[in-house]
Amino acid sequence: MDIVYVRDLRLDARIGIYEWEKRILQKIRIDLEMAWDNRPPAASDNIQDTLNYKTASKRVIELVAQDHYELVERLAETIASTLMAELQIPWIRVTVGKPGAVRGSSEVGVRIERGNPQWQMST
Repeated sequence: MDIVYVRDLRLDARIGIYEWEKRILQKIRIDLEMAWDNRPPAASDNIQDTLNYKTASKRVIELVAQDHYELVERLAETIASTLMAELQIPWIRVTVGKPGAVRGSSEVGVRIERGNPQWQMST
């Protein structure tokens, strides 16, 4: 399985369950791993054949900015379902981390996988 990825996308988000968290922006970190058959773009050298990581990143930025998320779980699920539907991604792994959310920890968060992990593009 080929993977297109985005690592360490750092954004400010309205996220958290506490009242004080609903009034501030907090740093979050997002990693994406998305299944894609990279043989067509490798052969054509044409961006139209790719899973464009810039397009995926911009969509994540929009999703984070448009809403308050109480839980990182909801944000991760929103990212996964939206990207899969809009970009026709057959499998995705999304990691959402909240740096500094737990004293003594560099980061806490969730990692989810959606779709078929055995996905292979038919030849």
